[in-house]
Amino acid sequence: MTQANGPKFDNSYRRLPDRFFSAQVPTPVKAPALIRINRGLAEQLGISVAWLESEDGLQVLAGNRLAAGSDPIATVYAGHQFGGWNPRLGDGRAVLLGEVLDAKGRRYDIQLKGAGRTPYARGGDGRSPLGPVLREYIVSEAMAQLGVPTSRSLAAVTTGESVMRERPLQGGILTRVASSHIRIGTFQYFAGQGDLEAIRTLADHVIQRHYPATAGAARPYVALLEAVFDRQAKLIAQWQQLGFIHGVMNTDNMLVSGETIDYGPCAFIDNYQPDTVFSSIDVNGRYAFANQPGIAQWNLAWLARVLLPLLDEDQDAAVKAAQQALDGFVRSYEAAYGELMRRKLGLNQHDAESEKLASTLLTLMADSEADYTLTFRRLAEVAATHPAEPETAGEGGASDSVASLYQLPESFESWLEQWRERLERDGRDPVEVSRGMLEINPAFIPRNHLVEEVIRAAVDSGDLEPFHRLVDRLGQPYRYDAADARLASPPRPEQVVANTFCGT
Repeated sequence: MTQANGPKFDNSYRRLPDRFFSAQVPTPVKAPALIRINRGLAEQLGISVAWLESEDGLQVLAGNRLAAGSDPIATVYAGHQFGGWNPRLGDGRAVLLGEVLDAKGRRYDIQLKGAGRTPYARGGDGRSPLGPVLREYIVSEAMAQLGVPTSRSLAAVTTGESVMRERPLQGGILTRVASSHIRIGTFQYFAGQGDLEAIRTLADHVIQRHYPATAGAARPYVALLEAVFDRQAKLIAQWQQLGFIHGVMNTDNMLVSGETIDYGPCAFIDNYQPDTVFSSIDVNGRYAFANQPGIAQWNLAWLARVLLPLLDEDQDAAVKAAQQALDGFVRSYEAAYGELMRRKLGLNQHDAESEKLASTLLTLMADSEADYTLTFRRLAEVAATHPAEPETAGEGGASDSVASLYQLPESFESWLEQWRERLERDGRDPVEVSRGMLEINPAFIPRNHLVEEVIRAAVDSGDLEPFHRLVDRLGQPYRYDAADARLASPPRPEQVVANTFCGT
């Protein structure tokens, strides 16, 4: 065991009944080496950066040693995967080391992903190639900086061992942090077992851990369901306004805490098309970009079904409460998405006109195959000027503009006139409008071709410098710098990434 300045664990999930998990120590690796420590996250969690970067810390991050207070487990869950029911999944290659409290008393799981076989490995080797570790680090941290609730990456290491896939690949382990790893599928597992006692125990744990305000409600489990639905609605609205595609929205990949998790075949849209699919395993387009709100509701309906016995003793009343919660999800999503799009367009308020402006713009973008991110970024820049005036986007002038990377299509002219008319009627200072839009419309996202480029450099050449450079740049997604124009540019035709792959 090791301690000095390591995590200070307080493992609440480990105190639940034994059928919620299996005790599981990580499988040691031969020759671990540190790739990166997330210094800001470490400081938030009260974990010494110096310790993480030490030999002692490295051995813990690689699974070769346990820090004092760690009582590692692999959790069990079930899930609907691409609509098909699997009654027993679980952490097949992830080990939950324990939980820590940050300075504000917020609880977080610390988990090693790629730490070896568990009882839920289902024939897999429990390991992860280096590529998926780098992908999850890049995208999860980018999402955090974009303001999206998400799991985080505390550290990444190589293992000094090969992982056999289509060919031998260098192995890696990601240290993942989330406010918990409790999934819709966790509830579904116990429903499949007919274990109502476990469902109630889990619901009580989730209330205490994530939704304490619901404990005092007249019907706490109904209040819990409504709170989970509301948080998920706001999360999916964030995905949609950023052009993010999760790629594998199975019920076991949706956390009841309302955080994004499992960055396998995920991607950000380049040229906007609502039916975009990147995941190589989503052959029927179930999880296409435009389908994500509906799929979220479908997944949440299964959570409601599991919780029915807790909602009311009368089945009809329970079903009514569940349906009302699902209807509330739709209202919450539409309100959250409408508000985000209102802000992206710099408008005063979300109303029927703002919705029409947004929907018409998206249609134009689809027709012209416009770049999703740069379209909104250019709108943020041009909002500061009258059509007859020269552009001076941003406080630093033209060098702060993405105009050299992207210009709005001519087909937008009529829409631009309507948009400007609305802005004039709103009566706000154009510079203030532009500044607000620049704060919600990023210049830098983890574009698919850049992520693949970084992974290839690391895997094929052992060059991690592109990885570090991209992570650093994505740390300030809303601040454009022409020196990094390549990292904000859309892919050239030969760079387009049409398919992404699961990280297993």
